[in-house]
Amino acid sequence: MKNTFGNSILVTIFGESHGPAIGAVIDGLAAGIPVDIDYIQQQMDKRRPKADGLSTTRIESDRVQFLSGVYNGHTTGTAITLILENSNTRSRDYEKTAGLLRPGHADLTAYAKYGGWQDSRGGGHFSGRITAAVVAVGALCRSILKAKGVCIATHLRSCAGVEDLPFSPQTEELVQQQNRLNEMDFSVISEAAGAAMQIAIRAASAEGDSVGGVLETAITGLDAGLGEPFFDSVESVLSQLLFSIPAVKGVEFGEGFGFAHLRGSAANDAMRMQGEKVVTTTNHNGGINGGITNGMPVILRTAVKPTPSIYKEQQTVDYNKKQDAVLQIQGRHDPCILPRARAVQDAMCAIGLLDLYTQRFGTLWQAEEG
Repeated sequence: MKNTFGNSILVTIFGESHGPAIGAVIDGLAAGIPVDIDYIQQQMDKRRPKADGLSTTRIESDRVQFLSGVYNGHTTGTAITLILENSNTRSRDYEKTAGLLRPGHADLTAYAKYGGWQDSRGGGHFSGRITAAVVAVGALCRSILKAKGVCIATHLRSCAGVEDLPFSPQTEELVQQQNRLNEMDFSVISEAAGAAMQIAIRAASAEGDSVGGVLETAITGLDAGLGEPFFDSVESVLSQLLFSIPAVKGVEFGEGFGFAHLRGSAANDAMRMQGEKVVTTTNHNGGINGGITNGMPVILRTAVKPTPSIYKEQQTVDYNKKQDAVLQIQGRHDPCILPRARAVQDAMCAIGLLDLYTQRFGTLWQAEEG
């Protein structure tokens, strides 16, 4: 199992959904970086369930504990180890369906790879619960980027067939949208669209079903010149991380698949001078050319499938008995993960970008002012 990501910033995640704790080890951060516990907790709270009928009723405190690498509120320059305790587990919910493969989950493929030795309680290491540790790491990385003027924000571009407004093509207005979104629990640009999405999520939940959608992320304040083509291009690095988020089944940058329907004359971004800086009059390429940032906002989207844990009866097989079966799951599950997954997407982008920045400018750059 591959649990480590990065070149200059190494991130290793560990733990299982119903184990004592989950956590991460981060290596490659400079010494002397302030560790803002309140900011980290703000990011954790964006991912936590809200007991609002839109998410799972499993609510953990998600208080980050640092075991190493942080002293007197600053990084020491050595490996940082952090954990989050699992205190609200109900493993008995999974005992009745042991051996029954849950459609849409990793149960079948986990058996194929690990031969039954995997921890299957709550999905084990495949659970979305593990992303809480990712958000904690992302908050550390994001605080460094924030100090450099880099802003990351994600909204529900669509959910259950309801469309939100897109990000503004005007950078100044886009930054204002980012600031508003980062203060919201249910992250949408249009309040009317957000209200309609919540109605649709609750309707699916009432029927024992789930819904999916699209998350859209905007990243502003990036320097031009980030990215290490071929294999560590900006798209390559971020896509690897984004596809690691459970339920993400598609990633696109800028116009993405829309490019397939355009001519070059419409797809190309015209260039102009803005003082000493080269800018583009449009941003179809989403701030990236040749796998390298061009200084314009990076715009990306992920397609998130409906939560596979639904309460309707489903056809499956009993893996142990090797016979067909019917499954009706127990436990506590999200009817839609998009409102919480937005924090995970922000975190993954922050981890990937800090790794790229550190490759280009070195570790000491992280602690430099400005």
